[in-house]
Amino acid sequence: MNIWLAIGLTVVGCYAVKLAGLLVPAGVLERPLVRRLAALLPVALLAALTAQQAFADGRALVLAARAAGRAAAAVALLLRAPFLLVVAAAVLVTAGVRALGG
Repeated sequence: MNIWLAIGLTVVGCYAVKLAGLLVPAGVLERPLVRRLAALLPVALLAALTAQQAFADGRALVLAARAAGRAAAAVALLLRAPFLLVVAAAVLVTAGVRALGG
């Protein structure tokens, strides 16, 4: 029963947030600060999600293999390597670090 209560509350909460967004007056949305924040918010959320997926495993911080692969990709990007080479470098370095026990 608790799970259905949680699902119902989530549905009501999502609908309320959507409704609140529709009820915001147009004048508020035209303000320069709101426009600037609306343009930057998706980038910030995507960066936060990417960082969480890249360096976390559950509640633990994982830096060894994933960070090494990303560092290799960053170096390849700085050297202006083609995209497939960047991906290959990241994959090979990550696999190598994992094979060595990291």
